[in-house]
Amino acid sequence: MIKRVKTKQIFVGSVAVGGDAPISTQSMTYSKTSDIKSTVAQIKRLHFAGCDIVRCAVPDIEDAMALKSIKEQIELPLVADIHFNYKLALIAAEVVDCIRINPG
Repeated sequence: MIKRVKTKQIFVGSVAVGGDAPISTQSMTYSKTSDIKSTVAQIKRLHFAGCDIVRCAVPDIEDAMALKSIKEQIELPLVADIHFNYKLALIAAEVVDCIRINPG
């Protein structure tokens, strides 16, 4: 049996992560985030399949601006995957549940 390491619990939206929380499933969309219709459709399919948290890539301003509309149409917690650009992170922070900054 695998021994679980005790960690600090945080919340991504309404999903508890770490601590004694059950292991959550996370996935990422593959469409251009600014293609709102395709991105929302993918997220809804992921939700139906049992995904708990979803990430969207945010490499440019158009993607960052699309997050608000996407968030309004989905039920899953939304994570913005930022390839480090603090300006995009500041825009995303207004609407998403979490930000993942990729320094690469």
